Amino acid sequence: MPRRIFSFDAPDRFTTGTVGEPGNRTFFLQARSGPRVVSVIVEKEQVAVLAERLGQLLDEMRNRGVDVPLEVPEASRDTQPLDEPIVEQFRVGSMVLAWDGEEREILVEARSQVEDEEEEDEEEEDDLTAPEGPDVLQVRVPAEAARVFVDRALRIIAAGRPPCPFCGLPLNPEGHICPRRNGHIH
Repeated sequence: MPRRIFSFDAPDRFTTGTVGEPGNRTFFLQARSGPRVVSVIVEKEQVAVLAERLGQLLDEMRNRGVDVPLEVPEASRDTQPLDEPIVEQFRVGSMVLAWDGEEREILVEARSQVEDEEEEDEEEEDDLTAPEGPDVLQVRVPAEAARVFVDRALRIIAAGRPPCPFCGLPLNPEGHICPRRNGHIH
């Protein structure tokens, strides 16, 4: 199948969000430039790791003297729902994060899941100019937009189900079978 590359340079919006209720949410990365919207499905853990690594990269660049905001001003916070229509282009299997020092931008690259080990080996040496390969979402954002992404991602992750005080597993509204309480519902 031919590769699809969705490329955004300084999009109007690069964000993460969810559809569904806590415990049954689907997580998305989404980029928008004008009327063009691309949404890809990610796992909650992928969003958490991306936010953590992106925050570390921004802090490192700040420590090296690059003008990177430390916090997101209240007026710049992204609190809007995901842009519609939300049409899944692919499910993300791997991500790449890089700093472009010349342009002073961050590159976030999300690649679709590959189906077998042979394709995984090819992915490591993947050339985006090749007509075949995994679909890719490439987004280049300035440091300010990256900080806004991190702020929103951390809030989205924290909005999930609260942890059980005994075992740390997520609590459903109806409770859960707690291994620390010998299977009694908590």
